[in-house]
Amino acid sequence: MKLVLAVVQDDDSGELIERLVENKFSATKLASTGGFLKEGNTTLMVGVPDEKVDEVISIIKEVCQSRKQTFTTPIPPTGSASVFIPYPIDVMVGGATIFVLDIDHFEKV
Repeated sequence: MKLVLAVVQDDDSGELIERLVENKFSATKLASTGGFLKEGNTTLMVGVPDEKVDEVISIIKEVCQSRKQTFTTPIPPTGSASVFIPYPIDVMVGGATIFVLDIDHFEKV
């Protein structure tokens, strides 16, 4: 038995959960925050038999594609906003960070 932990962008989480359920996988959804943009992420926990790990990872890869997004730099917190000129920057978003952990014991009650 394995535990697949997938940290994905919030925008991808709904479709990913739908696809997992369509393929008979259960997932527990946790809200998380992190990354360069400090935006919301979703961490999914999926318990699967060893032979199903590749199938789960394949679904995650299909749904959670990396993409470029343009953001405007925020006003600095120093209070000198009158001299600060925001400028657009391109940032890669999406994709997934996937961890696969061994499970010593699993019990569903």
